[in-house]
Amino acid sequence: MDPDHSGHARKIAIVGGGPAGLMAAETLAGAGQAVTVYERMPSVGRKLLIAGRGGLNLTHTEPLPDFLARYHPAQPALTAAIEAYPPQDLRDWCEGLGQPTFVGSSGRVFPQSFKASPLLRAWLARLSERGVAIRTRHRLTGLGADGTLTFETPKAPHSVRPRAALLALGGASWPRLGSDGAWVPLLEGAGLAVAPLKPANVGFTVAWSAHVAERFAGAPLKRIAARIGDARARGEAVVTAGGIEGGVIYALGRPIREAVEREGSATLILDLRPDLDAAALARKLGRTRPGESLSTRLRKAAGLDGVAAALLREAHSNALPVDATDLTAAIKAVPLRLGAPAPIARAISTAGGLTLGELDARFMLRTRPGLFAAGEMLDWEAPTGGYLLQAAFASGRAAALGMIAWLGEAA
Repeated sequence: MDPDHSGHARKIAIVGGGPAGLMAAETLAGAGQAVTVYERMPSVGRKLLIAGRGGLNLTHTEPLPDFLARYHPAQPALTAAIEAYPPQDLRDWCEGLGQPTFVGSSGRVFPQSFKASPLLRAWLARLSERGVAIRTRHRLTGLGADGTLTFETPKAPHSVRPRAALLALGGASWPRLGSDGAWVPLLEGAGLAVAPLKPANVGFTVAWSAHVAERFAGAPLKRIAARIGDARARGEAVVTAGGIEGGVIYALGRPIREAVEREGSATLILDLRPDLDAAALARKLGRTRPGESLSTRLRKAAGLDGVAAALLREAHSNALPVDATDLTAAIKAVPLRLGAPAPIARAISTAGGLTLGELDARFMLRTRPGLFAAGEMLDWEAPTGGYLLQAAFASGRAAALGMIAWLGEAA
């Protein structure tokens, strides 16, 4: 055991250097606590940097009730954490780090730099100024009943017994960045309930014809709507050689995944022209010039590009109706059969995790006083759009505040 982790002066340990762990470290250090962050990778914030490749969608500006409805399952502790640290607070925090934000046309919030690296650099500088120590290449291998944490390091096993500890170990997506779900057997071995980890915000397989797979892989489906059961979403998707992915698919990912688990496949209904009601589209399709081909009619009257027309034809085995009303109905309800989700290693995020029933309102494990958990390792999921990072930041902060309150009670 390290001497700097013994006696009254023992530090707070945070295991995991992602957004939840680093936000907890900042909150604790700001309250005068001595904090050490343990990260299994050579550097912290790697998944945050990857998220920044697409512009770093930090959060969203939709009304808070709608925002909170994006999370499943609904959990009082997570709801309270986001209510206590809502999107505007996260934007203000970025501003305080010299990284002002802006709102995109869809309501999504991004740093003005559109990058993650300037934000992470400024954040790490603030943590350093507040005395936060960061130890990399430390993989958690043991949770002692007395609060001892054991790590595997390149040199030798390393054990500490902090005053209190936070687990912010991430999910199982992007394993090459450190989130590999290896903590699951460790927690289950400690008698903790963990819901199976599953891919979230991920594509699904489709048995395309060779024509679609070869010609349209990588082609975007823009401004579409989709539904499965009572769930609906609008946005974009991308055809891949073996399936389909993108925002619309991610937004409906949970009901699609559940249908696949129940029935082996799921049928998604696509509206290729949601911006036009059926009557208006039928009028456009009814204005057919003599000798005009169906392809031209779909392109000019219905406004369908090559990939959209190909999906429409494929769904109807190339036997599309000619009547304008029937053709409209086909365009606005294209059945697409989806198979298994892509592997969890290719997912943007993870569903499942440590069940929130194991935690109290302070994000402390009920059976392990002084041990807290936050971030994506908890059993919740949300679509892309800023909801993932917002929950990671907010839950990390809430767990830190819960720890401060618990330390005050234990003093």
